[in-house]
Amino acid sequence: MKIAWKEMKKSKAKFLILGSIIFLVSFLTFIISGLANGLSQDNAALIKDLPQGQFYLDKDADSTYNLSKIDAEVQKQILIDQPDATAFSVQMGFVNDSEDKQHSVAFVASTGSQLFENVKEGEIVLDSTLKEEGIKVGDVLTNNQFSGEFVVKGFVDQQKYSHAPVAFIDMTNYQEIYRVMEMQTIFIPGKDTSTLSALDSFSNKEFLNAIPSYSAEQMSLNMIVWFLVIISGMLFAIFFYMMNVQKIGLYGILKAIGMKTMSLFKMIWYQMLVITAISLVLSIALSQAFSFIAPDGMPFHLTMDTVLMLSAVFMVVGFIGATISGFQVKRIEPLQAIQQGEM
Repeated sequence: MKIAWKEMKKSKAKFLILGSIIFLVSFLTFIISGLANGLSQDNAALIKDLPQGQFYLDKDADSTYNLSKIDAEVQKQILIDQPDATAFSVQMGFVNDSEDKQHSVAFVASTGSQLFENVKEGEIVLDSTLKEEGIKVGDVLTNNQFSGEFVVKGFVDQQKYSHAPVAFIDMTNYQEIYRVMEMQTIFIPGKDTSTLSALDSFSNKEFLNAIPSYSAEQMSLNMIVWFLVIISGMLFAIFFYMMNVQKIGLYGILKAIGMKTMSLFKMIWYQMLVITAISLVLSIALSQAFSFIAPDGMPFHLTMDTVLMLSAVFMVVGFIGATISGFQVKRIEPLQAIQQGEM
């Protein structure tokens, strides 16, 4: 390891360039990952905040949430058999304030459950982001499809659906607005939930993919993240390959005096580990700082679990890239390498 460290101190510029590139790639990866998680929360926090359980949709809906209509008799029987179950519906809409200004919301109605806000007829509970638009507790809101008025009873934090603030309303009011009597889905919390033959069953993750635009949005951002990770591995492979080409003579001398190939590999791995660790520490620190200075309207959410997972992936990819470049060292013949190094 002393040789590896001495080489890094001697060739500071080369290793500093590689470290800077790895830092920029990892920092960009953390930022995009934070944006992906933030958009995920902004798109489906209402669903993601629910405990683990099973969602049930109508079989005729073809796994499309918006098309699902649960038969009233089936719903009634399930709610009797499963006391913790709840039926709910979500539809995009809008409310008008006292100045007749429209505010886009996602109306949510449910049967009595602790998982959702319980409101009475004519009441509404809104996501707290609507406070910024001037809405206050006690305000009266209207909807063009609703004959009555909604009185704002309170606010909840981080309840979004399809990038719109959630508005919890009574089931009767929901049915009047959308002219439907059936609920869209049934949710039963718990890991050991039974299969219902009359309905299609979905886990939490599977149900998120049934939300329009959610899977497409997340797939696009996640592909960018993983492409950046792959690029970092290629950078390691290319960098150490070029370094190894320049050091063929040195490796030949080291092999000639008895240094084993595995020791040369360890030297490469040590250099990779030091460069990656320093780059990751700096990029993690800056990405966490970015979460504090990001604009209020930017959906940025970078969890420590995501940071640790991506850091581990960067380490593994860096190890693979450095190892691939090291196969060149394994094939070096001492005498031939020394002669080549002297040319």
